[in-house]
Amino acid sequence: MENEEQSPLEKIKKEYEIFKQKYNLPDFDKINEDFQIEKAAEPETEILLKEIRRYMFDKISNYMRFMESLLSPVNASIFTFSILKSLNSEDKKNIEEVYKKLMKLELDLMEIDVDYNEEKEAEFIKNTFKVWNSIKKDWLRVIDSIKNNWDNKIDKGNNKGYFG
Repeated sequence: MENEEQSPLEKIKKEYEIFKQKYNLPDFDKINEDFQIEKAAEPETEILLKEIRRYMFDKISNYMRFMESLLSPVNASIFTFSILKSLNSEDKKNIEEVYKKLMKLELDLMEIDVDYNEEKEAEFIKNTFKVWNSIKKDWLRVIDSIKNNWDNKIDKGNNKGYFG
């Protein structure tokens, strides 16, 4: 029956097929593997593993950017410099170790992002989950250290910084 309710993904695929024929576009599945165009039909997905991997790495990427600002505070915010004052050498070592593990994941991500492979996607998800669980204790120690030393290291009374 022509009037049966189609899922959002079926609708977008059908619509895409019209444009594909009209403009000689690549197959939906191929372009979807590279650019996740199915997101236009959310919440459905045909490459669920890729979506899961993307969501997992969004979180990890945010942590990495924060760690980068601590490890290389060239244009860091005042907040970042305040945090740096509260870190001891063990905290900095923990940050470096956690960052190295996350950077390895990012390299793995780049590899599978370029060449979609369901098996590699699943392996990445499993490995990311394993690494994330292995670094949580170290990262929580750093956060606790920052929180515990925050008031001791932040000198509110002295304006020693440059304010233009």
